[in-house]
Amino acid sequence: MLTVDTLKKKIKNNETSPVYLIWGTEIYLAEEAIQTISGLLSPDEKDFNLSVHNLDEISVQEIIEDAETMPFLGDRRVVVIKNANFLTAAKDKSKIEHDFKAFEQYIQNPAEYTTLVIVVPHEKLDERKKIVKLVKAQSEMIQVSELSNDTAEKWLHKEASNLEVSIDVEAVQLLLSRLGTRMAVLAKEMEKMALFVGVNGVITKDTVDTLVARTLEDDVFALVDHVVHKRTEQALRSFYDLMKQNQEPIQIHALITRQFRMINGVKELQKKGYGEKQIASSLKLHPYAVKLAAKHANRFQEVFLRNCLNEFAETDYKLKTGQMDKTLLLELEIVKLSQGS
Repeated sequence: MLTVDTLKKKIKNNETSPVYLIWGTEIYLAEEAIQTISGLLSPDEKDFNLSVHNLDEISVQEIIEDAETMPFLGDRRVVVIKNANFLTAAKDKSKIEHDFKAFEQYIQNPAEYTTLVIVVPHEKLDERKKIVKLVKAQSEMIQVSELSNDTAEKWLHKEASNLEVSIDVEAVQLLLSRLGTRMAVLAKEMEKMALFVGVNGVITKDTVDTLVARTLEDDVFALVDHVVHKRTEQALRSFYDLMKQNQEPIQIHALITRQFRMINGVKELQKKGYGEKQIASSLKLHPYAVKLAAKHANRFQEVFLRNCLNEFAETDYKLKTGQMDKTLLLELEIVKLSQGS
């Protein structure tokens, strides 16, 4: 099985396969792999000999006919099949009639002048299917799974270097905390921030905070931060700002509850001697979120946190059953929280 980086090296050394299977949910990496394989053709050759097909819109037998067509003004064709969902357990929702026997026959004896690229945008293949076993046996496989936090951090530093800037550790952590590990989104934001700081500039936490859009969860975290530090007025102001944005009180309350559950969970695991990375793994959180929650956890007694979680459940019930005005309910809760300990 290849990584995209290994694929690039093999292509550069003219080590190619007649069939490639790309599967996984990280679309950015999948597109990078497709572009790498397409690089077997010169820019002029691509106009005539590169075909990209969507299996939701065309039959597999038509694609095979394309793959068997001789190259025009060149020595090679590259044929890409996107959304090859027949290799997964997903149900086919399209109305296209496919002749998979033609596909199986081609896979076993591919045209020597064609490079066929099969793209499956799913995390898992259906290993029970005979056709899956056949494709795996006859192809060079490239898995493009979503990055882990550690891998994403390394990738961001590498991307910064490619953009002729650098990015500090806190900026990386905040960026991943805010956006997750979706590479297409991260790449777009990195390009924007690199332009902002200029060549040889440094992307800092402040750069991320200024240029990367905040989420509702970020705003609720800021509200909770005011609560934790007993800044009642600022906490209420944050809440009113959210209400002006037409945010639903039930959703705001759910996120406040989530933050306090996180704080409570971090506190309990800290008591057991867990480090930040162990806590992040156990609670399935980004290490940066754990780091911030740990700071908050130190300001609360365990009994208070447990009582908060019980009261949150009661507030949730009142919000959903309309026993009291939703805004008033949350105002009272925020005041009570910010005066507790």
